[in-house]
Amino acid sequence: MKYMVLMYADRAATAAMSAAERADVFRRHEELHRDLAGTGELLNGAGLAYPEDTTALRREGGDAVASDGPLAGATEQLTAYYVLECATAERAREIAERVVDFHVVAVEVRPVHDSFGMG
Repeated sequence: MKYMVLMYADRAATAAMSAAERADVFRRHEELHRDLAGTGELLNGAGLAYPEDTTALRREGGDAVASDGPLAGATEQLTAYYVLECATAERAREIAERVVDFHVVAVEVRPVHDSFGMG
């Protein structure tokens, strides 16, 4: 089963990180990538641009209307993702736990539907 791991961080906290803290975050993600390279569980992933560089589209009166900034006005914003292929939801959560820290303050683990049937 495929799982999307959505990582959320506080933009202000990210901006305030020291060089050593940034290096630690990078090291831990590189370690995770190395560990999962042999298992084939990590299919894809990327960091995302800052929330202020986001364009949100909403349907209003039959038209798509664009606005600057993320969809939700929360403190924590989506900053990165991984796509995993895991045998169980428990294994996906186990991997996701490795990215929760002082920087990534929240993570969602969500099954991915391989078809638009949503089933």
